[in-house]
Amino acid sequence: MFKALILEQQDKKTTADIRQIDESMLPEEEVLIAVEYSSLNYKDGLAITGKGRIVRQFPMVPGIDLAGQVIESKDTRYKTGDNVVLTGWGVGEGHWGGMAEKASLKADWLVPLPNGLSGKQAMMIGTAGLTGMLCVQALIDAGVTPDSGEILVTGASGGVGSVAVTLLATLGYQVVAVTGRITENGELLKQLGASRVIERSDLEEPARPLEKQLWAGAIDTAGSKILAKVLSQMDYNSAVAACGLAAGFDLPTTVMPFILRGVKLLGVDSVACPYEKRVAAWNRLVELLPQSYYQQACKEVALEEAPAVAEAITNGQVTGRIVIKL
Repeated sequence: MFKALILEQQDKKTTADIRQIDESMLPEEEVLIAVEYSSLNYKDGLAITGKGRIVRQFPMVPGIDLAGQVIESKDTRYKTGDNVVLTGWGVGEGHWGGMAEKASLKADWLVPLPNGLSGKQAMMIGTAGLTGMLCVQALIDAGVTPDSGEILVTGASGGVGSVAVTLLATLGYQVVAVTGRITENGELLKQLGASRVIERSDLEEPARPLEKQLWAGAIDTAGSKILAKVLSQMDYNSAVAACGLAAGFDLPTTVMPFILRGVKLLGVDSVACPYEKRVAAWNRLVELLPQSYYQQACKEVALEEAPAVAEAITNGQVTGRIVIKL
């Protein structure tokens, strides 16, 4: 028997309960893992609260991330005792995820825990950090350099945003952080490396097709009218890495930024990111993230606290990363 957070649906409402369940209830996959840590992302918050159509079947164990140790494996790539990390692949949505003391997963979904990283630190990074790294790499690949100009990061108080701010600052970029909680989080974002912080409300007004050129690059976690505003303010031959929809999945923009300023809109996905690219991003994260990041932008909670924190994260009341100790 082991402990798990189980989501059920009753009368179209999602319930979340901590239960002791038997190992035989786990899906039959190739690798059985003793979960050390999971994390709580915005998507997990939507799943647990039922505010978003995230879970595709019930009952479900949420948790799109996990770090732990292999108990047994039918795949030769992993053996008992190996430390592994999982992010994405629909785990916690269509397949039981990380908010349980054990998980049964496909070997293809796993990566080895990078050298120099603990399981807890891996979850302090998690899907959010991996996505942040992929966004930063997308800007680099698009030719945006530290001397190109200021880089805007929306949703900077969240998991993806806080990692992106840290990585960009470490690489020498001038970072402008956007947050709806500037009084609460402005100083933290500067400690993470932002050169300045601006209010989210500055980007919530309807965008004209083209506005004053302000940004050499941008990482957007919001979507909707915020992304539209950002696109209208991009420099000539700049790039935007888009990875989120916290403000909505619509995009009320025009073709003008793309055809008159050569702006590149780069979609970034970490869910089905190929193995080689995923491993490279993890290794780069270990190299670039300073030790101070783990103290400044992360909070540890118990599994029993997950439902309350899920409510808070969907209400925009969580700063940085939340790790769950199993």
